[in-house]
Amino acid sequence: MNLILLHPQELIDNQVTLTGRRAEHIRKILRSTVGDSVRVGVVGGMLGTGCIREIDGHSIILQVNLSIQPHAFPPTDLILAVPRPIMLKRVLAQAASMGVDRIFLINANRVEKSFFNSTLIRNSDFSEPLLLGLEQAIDTKLPEVTVHNRFRPFVEDLLPDLLTDCPIRLLAHPGGKQSIAQGAHGISGQRAILAIGPEGGWVDFELQRFNEQGFVPFSLGSRILRVDTAVPALLAQLGLLRQISVQAP
Repeated sequence: MNLILLHPQELIDNQVTLTGRRAEHIRKILRSTVGDSVRVGVVGGMLGTGCIREIDGHSIILQVNLSIQPHAFPPTDLILAVPRPIMLKRVLAQAASMGVDRIFLINANRVEKSFFNSTLIRNSDFSEPLLLGLEQAIDTKLPEVTVHNRFRPFVEDLLPDLLTDCPIRLLAHPGGKQSIAQGAHGISGQRAILAIGPEGGWVDFELQRFNEQGFVPFSLGSRILRVDTAVPALLAQLGLLRQISVQAP
């Protein structure tokens, strides 16, 4: 935990009382005492410091000073064919750490239909893994996550509107003929959207629908990666390509 995240409603007169996991982290991992400061941030808001005013056996009181604007990342959206629930938790945390703006969890031919009946998907409560990712990355902006259990309405009805300001459209697929660098040429500060399918890949019908929306199929090579490996690997490559594009003369 590199950041103590606070919810806006917890702050009263710039003070917050922490219990549970956050208090235990300050007490046992950071080993902080009264007068020490810890790094804090408000979900959806500013970063800053929290000075420890009181510590008892169950709670910690912080005096909070928020003065730092979180770093603004170039917008990247992620379309993800729903993986196994336990893997989905890891992927959501990783995506939040990498600075994804929006996450669209969609159905696909090779997605197990039972995944949509999992507690995580059914309740649409993704806050726990997302907050873990933000704590790791020292960020406060929660990605927006939506679930779409029918492929065709998402691709044909919703996706066109999402793409109006998104010139970089990438489709990860084992049979892709290009590299991600070719597909993301000129990415710089442009909004990008990355679609990652099931571990077995997209079927022809799905590839055709994405192709009609201007997506560029690309491949990482001959190795087939697990989803929880592919997502951070591809997002990291996009981040690197953005840096290279900015630095290029």
